[in-house]
Parts: sequence; C-alpha cells; structure tokens
Amino acid sequence: MANGSRQAAWEFFGTELKRRREDAGITQVGLGERVFVSGGYIGQFEQAIRRPQLDVAKRIDDELQTDGFFERMWRKLIKEQRYADYFAHAAELERLATSICEWAPAVVPGLLQTPEYARAIYLASNPLATDGYIEEMVSLRMERAQLLKDATRPVYWALLHEVVLRVPVGSPAVMAQQLDHIAAMVRSREVLVQVLPFSAGAHPQMGKLMRLMEFEDAPPTVYTEGVFSGNLLDDPAVVKRTQADYDHLRAAALPLEASLALIESAAEDYRRCAGTT
Repeated sequence: MANGSRQAAWEFFGTELKRRREDAGITQVGLGERVFVSGGYIGQFEQAIRRPQLDVAKRIDDELQTDGFFERMWRKLIKEQRYADYFAHAAELERLATSICEWAPAVVPGLLQTPEYARAIYLASNPLATDGYIEEMVSLRMERAQLLKDATRPVYWALLHEVVLRVPVGSPAVMAQQLDHIAAMVRSREVLVQVLPFSAGAHPQMGKLMRLMEFEDAPPTVYTEGVFSGNLLDDPAVVKRTQADYDHLRAAALPLEASLALIESAAEDYRRCAGTT
C-alpha cells in the first residue's frame, strides 16, 4: 500500500471512529475516559494525526459495540505497512513533524544515510538476506531521506557522538562518501549537525538513540529505539525531561563550525585509507 493510500485508509479509520462515536452519543472526552486515553487523543485519532495502539482499538470496539471493526482495520493497516511494527508509527509522524531533533550515539541517522552506508548496515544485520531484500530496504530508507529535500521539510538538528565518525561502516570509501554527504547537507543549510566528542566523557542518554518531534497541531513526541523495539512517548513530563537531556547534549557538543570541521577531517582520513586523496 503506497504512503498516500495508507494515509487515506487511516483517515477513513478516523472518519468511521467519529461517525460511530457520535451515533452512540458519546463525546471525545467520554470515549477517552472509557478507553483510558484523553479526549484530545480521540480527536487526533479521528483526524488521522495519531494512530491508536492495538489495545486501544480493541477497547474502542468494546465501548462502541462495533464487533471488532477497528481491531480488524488496525491489523490490516499494520500488516500492509512497509516498516517494522515498532517503527511504522514513528515513520508516519516523521512526515508530519515541523521539527526533528535526533541523538545518534553509534550510527548515522537514517535520514542522513547514503545508499552505500545503508547497504552496509543492512548487510551487517542480515548476513544471509537476499540481494533483493537488501536493495528493497535501502530503497525504502532513501525514500524516507527525501523528507529533508522537500520544500516543506522539517527543521532537522542531529547530534552525533564521535563514535559515529570513527567506527567504519562498509569500506573507507563508503565512510568518506557518507561523511562528505553530511558535510554537504550542512553546508547547503539543509540540516544542523553537531558532534559530541570523546572528550565530553559521560553524558545523558548514553548509548540510547532518541528523536524529539514537534508538530503544528499536536503535542510533541519522543521516539526511542532498542533491540527490535521502539517506543513513542508523549507524556508531557517525559517529553520535558528528554528535551532537557537533549539540551545538555547540545551544550556539551562541539559548536556547529567545529563539528563540521571534525566531520570533514574524518572524511579526509577515510579517503587517505581508501587511497582516493
């Protein structure tokens, strides 16, 4: 299912939710109380801004007596999605964000990756996968990366630990190309990138990838990722604490110009290793 069709399907989900809720004479706040979310979230489900979790869809069916309609539709949409279950919702929200602030402790963030770097990552994670599967995954990641080329792209600010620059992924030539790509995006003012150097020592969120997303008409959200798992967190207190951690990381990182210089220096080191200087 293409992105546009999937979004239209979620909009239908929301329209049906609103129609059936109103037919039952229940307000958004009232339904929210019954299924253990806020009335505002029910409104966001109805506008296809947010996707309910499966357990919430089931509870909606119970409260509206819809004979499993919302559960079945949820399962169909999730089954046909192009991303892993734990990341699919985050990928949808990514396209709606007005601002994305990302902390990458070990790997270049997906939105900044080159095809060659992404291919090396997927091969390392899937050593027995077919070429077709690897190329499909790379293509999907490059499709995501187009977000930063759009005229309506979000403000994107990435913090990279120096580990990201120093751990070779693929060949030295692949790493040189990847770091050159990041530097070019910085120089063309498409993104903001800072590097947290080894000398910074201990820091908040050590080893934990995180992404803060802000939206025009919805509360901010934090996405964190683990081993084959991901969490979307939108509790205001959690978001506030995560934002504070991100601000501390940003303060400890090298300034923008010094970060760019370090990225370009690392790229030159890889070029020398590759014998392409």
